[in-house]
Amino acid sequence: MTKLIRIGIIGTGFVAQRRAEALTADDRAEVIGVSGHSLDSLKSFCESHSISKYDSTENLIAASEINLIVICNINSEHSNLAQAALEAGKHVVVEYPLALNPEKARYLINLAKQKNLLLHVEHIELLGGLHNAIRQWLPEIGNVFYARYSTINPQNPAPKKWTYNKQLFGFPFSGALSRFHRFTDLFGKVTTVNCHSRYWERENSDQYFACLNNAQLRFENGLLADVIYGKGEVFSQPDRRFELQGEKGILVFEGSEGKLLRGEEETSIEVGSRRGLFAKDTTYVLDYLTEQKPLYVKPESSYYATRIAEAARVAAETEKTIFIDN
Repeated sequence: MTKLIRIGIIGTGFVAQRRAEALTADDRAEVIGVSGHSLDSLKSFCESHSISKYDSTENLIAASEINLIVICNINSEHSNLAQAALEAGKHVVVEYPLALNPEKARYLINLAKQKNLLLHVEHIELLGGLHNAIRQWLPEIGNVFYARYSTINPQNPAPKKWTYNKQLFGFPFSGALSRFHRFTDLFGKVTTVNCHSRYWERENSDQYFACLNNAQLRFENGLLADVIYGKGEVFSQPDRRFELQGEKGILVFEGSEGKLLRGEEETSIEVGSRRGLFAKDTTYVLDYLTEQKPLYVKPESSYYATRIAEAARVAAETEKTIFIDN
């Protein structure tokens, strides 16, 4: 049986590995080839998955036998690669962010619609146990008026990789877009954004060895949210905590554990695993392309989160409150 979906993968890192595993396990798909920056990584990737190597992303995108391009590489390259693939008539799956510039993201969404092609921006945080637990238990705490979401990741030494490069990763809340997208998915439109950002930079380089970012988002429904993102060598302890305070109680999630607090009452909350989310996302894509089943997220919602992240960048640079025109 001829495979219905023939795929080219751009990138050879962790996400590309998970994509290749999920796609090769599905009878509807065939991974035709892969391209990447590192020749050693590319060779190893192709040998591990029995996939052909393409010597450039241009040749991969141009290949007539491929009808879906999956982009899993450096953030700063996502938008240009997605545009090239759409212009070549290919469906596109891209890891967030679709673009570091929200106007480019909007252009790509419109381009995909004009060409009647799929443009899917991966947001597996919406499929994960934490997000589903929050969604399930929110009604128990009534009107939510304050939230705090902290993700601090100590790394010592910090890797000298693109994820610690200002140009390649992008502004931290743009590169780590899920921090904002969780909130906009749950609570809707933002009215104002404030943000403070600090880098610990390496000398004579766009690289840094640590960063700390703190944004304050105010929503149309009155919610005030503090979002904290930090990583690198200056941190000694990890902090992964999501707290939501409502008029009838508090939800607290730390790591894989959650609880509902109402007065002296405490109820444990089961938080599902993060394992298998890229496979689940991939199944949604193949279901959409072969059976026209709906996807779990629209690119417009990713674009909106990108707008809020860009507002945070401007707020950090100008030290001003940014008002969002919704």
